[in-house]
Amino acid sequence: MGVERVVPLTGGEPTWAAVAGELARTGDPPVVRMIDGQPAFPDEVPADGWREVRVSFPAGMVTIRRQSGAWACVVWGTDDPALLAARDRVAEAIAVFG
Repeated sequence: MGVERVVPLTGGEPTWAAVAGELARTGDPPVVRMIDGQPAFPDEVPADGWREVRVSFPAGMVTIRRQSGAWACVVWGTDDPALLAARDRVAEAIAVFG
């Protein structure tokens, strides 16, 4: 089971481009690996209506799931502080807009 951090979206839902741009601005650009269970190009932008995006960072993979009124960030390597920190950076980038 993964470790999840849920970000409530009280101010509306951000676009993927906005979140990816915020991560890039802070020096941690995400590399897209999968969109809705399908392999993706590293710089691919998910189409409107996506449900799950998996992105990689040097520490590992972070899964982002859209939920009703929130986005969840999940990692599966729960014993790695660097991976948990990557998950937290993704959550913070989402929270900037939510």
